[in-house]
Amino acid sequence: MIKVLFICHGNICRSTMAQYVMQYLVDKRGLSDCFYIDSAATSREEIGNGVHHGTRAKLREVGIPCGDHRARQMTRGDYEEYDYLIGMDTWNIRNMNRIVGADPDHKIHKLLEYTNRGGDIADPWYTGNFDETYRDVSEGCEGLLAHILKEDMD
Repeated sequence: MIKVLFICHGNICRSTMAQYVMQYLVDKRGLSDCFYIDSAATSREEIGNGVHHGTRAKLREVGIPCGDHRARQMTRGDYEEYDYLIGMDTWNIRNMNRIVGADPDHKIHKLLEYTNRGGDIADPWYTGNFDETYRDVSEGCEGLLAHILKEDMD
């Protein structure tokens, strides 16, 4: 089973969006039994809070089911538990490395590394632009899934 953890600052916007987009892509391909997908935060600011209403609305608009995830903080133990720890921006990566101490197995990556353009995914908490975030998350999840299917499931 491939275990993927998506991480952002608060775990209510970008990482939860990626969690549900990736789950949808996996389900659509009949691979649900092969994946475990979750999300977490680098901060403690939103712990226990549900998915942001903007993320819920965007996922509803595009027909992707959104569950009842509650924000939690990433732990050092997540590094051992998951095969992929996927951050949304450079600050997330810095904080993820601080939490885990080191990345000897090269499990920590930015989501847009799996696209042709790289870069950071803007936080809609600040921008209010859930359409742009969805576009980036969707493209990143498609690329990540293609990478996993090629590298880990051949």
